[in-house]
Amino acid sequence: MVFQLFLLVLLPHAADGKVTLKCPLNLERNKADPLNFYKLGDLLLGGVIGATKASFLPYDFNRNPSIKVYGKGFTFSWKILSFLFAIQEINQDFQLLPNISLGYNLHENCFNLIITLDALLDLLSTGEANIPNYRCGSHKRPLVVFEGSNSDISIQISNMLGIYKIPQISYVFVSQTSQNDKILSPFWYRVVPKEGAQYPAIIKLLQHFRWTLIGLVAPDSDGGERFMRRLTPLLVRNGICVVLSQSIPVAAPHVHIDSFQFYKWRQVNVFIYCVEIDSFIRGIFITQKIIETYTKPTIGKVWITSALWDFTLNLQYSALIIPSIYGYISFSIQTNRNAKYGDFQSIYKSIIGFMKKAFYCSYSKHGLSVKGWTRCPEKEDLEILPQEEIEGILSLDNYIIHRSIWSVARALNAVYLSRSKRKMKNDKDHLAVQQLQPWQLHHFLQNSLLYNNSFDELYLDESEELAADLDIMSWAQFPNKSVVRAKFGSLARQGSGETMFTVDQDAMVSPKWLNQSLPESKCVESCHPGFFMVPREGEPPCCYDCVPCGEGAISTQEDAEKYTKCSEDQHPNEKQDHCIPKVITFLSYKGILGNLLTSFSLFLSLITVLVLTIFIKYLETPLVKANNRNLSYILLISLLFSFLTSLLFIGQPRKATCLVRQAVFSIIFSAAVSSVLAKTITVVLAFLATKPGNTIRRWLGKALANFLVLSCSGIQSLICSIWLGVSPPFPDSDFHSQPGEIILHCNEGSIAMFYGALGYIGFLAAICFTVAFLARNLPGAFNEAKLITFSMLVFCSVWISFVPTYESTKGKYMVAVQVFSILSSSAGLLGCIFIPKCYIIILRPDLNTKEQLILK
Repeated sequence: MVFQLFLLVLLPHAADGKVTLKCPLNLERNKADPLNFYKLGDLLLGGVIGATKASFLPYDFNRNPSIKVYGKGFTFSWKILSFLFAIQEINQDFQLLPNISLGYNLHENCFNLIITLDALLDLLSTGEANIPNYRCGSHKRPLVVFEGSNSDISIQISNMLGIYKIPQISYVFVSQTSQNDKILSPFWYRVVPKEGAQYPAIIKLLQHFRWTLIGLVAPDSDGGERFMRRLTPLLVRNGICVVLSQSIPVAAPHVHIDSFQFYKWRQVNVFIYCVEIDSFIRGIFITQKIIETYTKPTIGKVWITSALWDFTLNLQYSALIIPSIYGYISFSIQTNRNAKYGDFQSIYKSIIGFMKKAFYCSYSKHGLSVKGWTRCPEKEDLEILPQEEIEGILSLDNYIIHRSIWSVARALNAVYLSRSKRKMKNDKDHLAVQQLQPWQLHHFLQNSLLYNNSFDELYLDESEELAADLDIMSWAQFPNKSVVRAKFGSLARQGSGETMFTVDQDAMVSPKWLNQSLPESKCVESCHPGFFMVPREGEPPCCYDCVPCGEGAISTQEDAEKYTKCSEDQHPNEKQDHCIPKVITFLSYKGILGNLLTSFSLFLSLITVLVLTIFIKYLETPLVKANNRNLSYILLISLLFSFLTSLLFIGQPRKATCLVRQAVFSIIFSAAVSSVLAKTITVVLAFLATKPGNTIRRWLGKALANFLVLSCSGIQSLICSIWLGVSPPFPDSDFHSQPGEIILHCNEGSIAMFYGALGYIGFLAAICFTVAFLARNLPGAFNEAKLITFSMLVFCSVWISFVPTYESTKGKYMVAVQVFSILSSSAGLLGCIFIPKCYIIILRPDLNTKEQLILK
């Protein structure tokens, strides 16, 4: 619409080329630098530079339209200097474009669409009036137009230049726009990476400082809306919560904030700021006013800006000092070039002095449609400002302008080299400099050629998008308007294609008046090592609960997303923040428990030997004879071996001990129980044999006793042989039963065979107990049935309680339970059967007589 309005205004002038206005207009500027710089040349380069912020007063038709300019054109002077310096170098290079001089037609647009369209009309019009397509004189249209506007104005420039197929070179870092689509904007070229190239660096930076609660600030433009729409899902996927998304109006003086967001402004200490080149300070100022309104007292805030340019001059020249801002963080393309600003005022005077001496320009322009600007003729001598000083003070963004012009110059050189080759083939092809058309440059401005000639540090990534290694910069602004910046990190591509992210937090700079460390910005306190994060249901992913790591697991860093299992031979320490080796344990002779059981085993063995000695010494006494002394010897020897067998269960498990200990225990215990059973049956048969005419007498004797002992023991030997043949026990390690311990034990091989052998002993004991219980009241002076009944009651009680106790214990205590059961059950047999007899033999020999036996 604005373009059509310009055409309607210009139509009356097409007829006579003269301006007839009843009220001539002068568009005045108050003490501002010139808007237009012009120099003739064989080839003309155009430029629309956005540098000076201006405020356009409303038209009230009572006075001339006026523009209030902020910044006094200082930044514009820097950018103009970059153009002039580059073109001067190219014109003095006789090998790059021999016999060809470059001219320029440069305009400042004050970041205003109307001024931009007026400047484009001037660039596209070759006559005295701003009438496109009206040729008058030898003026030329520019072959290329360089522009440094925000994304919205850049799109409008592209729409107008596209009509004439003029290449548009953008040297600023704009957000991802439709201009990336070559179908919509086929003549638009970018010499710097798009803004999205720094999104990975922003995410890694937030993760490094554990800033998980952040706010997004962007201008209310298409670029700002795209910034929020594309960055937000990337942040969410990486566990970062966006709790504020604030749009800053570019024109309106006030911002509306919903009341329910007040508390969020208190929580958020880190803002990601989508910077448009014309609203850097304004966005920070407006947002800071919101913060100061709803969070008192103010605290330090960190601004992570999307600016990929050097904004030292913006901060230096701005009258805005915000003491509650902790600092700014931005990104910069890695170069070997650093701007040397030095003293701000002296440099300012040097630049302005140079501009005044090198150029003479008017500050006014006639009415809207006529070229009233006096073109600023460049003087022949540009050596007033030394070349070394110009090179030293060029900042990154101005350096980009410088290199962009050189890239286009090399493309022009490629065009003429190509034409020269064709001319050599066809001498009739007359080539003149003036015949070069803008559309003929596009083939030579393709990505690979243009990018390779712009920055040494730029490269094309896998998707053929322009990328660069980035430095992470820290900025601080001080009350004396000085600005300090420092590099404290980088994101660089390695030779393998992967990127390396590094941060040196100590290298950051921050205002000293805050007297505080880098602020935190998170929903909850960090989970300490030993805990891991569990998201809260229905809340953002950055709001979570800290849950202790599971058994056998650790976490070694704060805010761990998951825990890590320790290896089998390790276990977590008390804090569960690192793994330590497990302690190897078994029922050792050196331990208190093992030492105690060993002592009991040896003591009971000595008691058994003593009893056996007494029985051998008094083998001819009636008491010893009356109870089948051979079975008593077998039982005492079995009990002696039972006590000694318990020693096989103590000590570090070996292959030999694991293989034989259960089998030896089972067979010996079977022999002991079977000898008791034989004694019991012998007592019953002896009583029955006293009845007249009873034929059982012939069963009495050694044969029956030996048969019972051998047969019962033989069955147990068969069971153990099958066990050892099919699934023999072996040494094993238990890593899981006891936390912090590796238990060395004997794996029984087949649990079924183990309980089968144990069940067989129980079966014999049950038969023995039953028979003894039934014969307990038989008469006789030396009837063992009562003693056997009580001993088997102890024996069965021990082994019945053994099974649940054995299954409920872990580690070496399982072995200790079995050793205790062996000792206690054997001690029960020894004590209940033989101690009363030893009492009579030793202390009451008067009862150990034949007369006493007959009397009973």
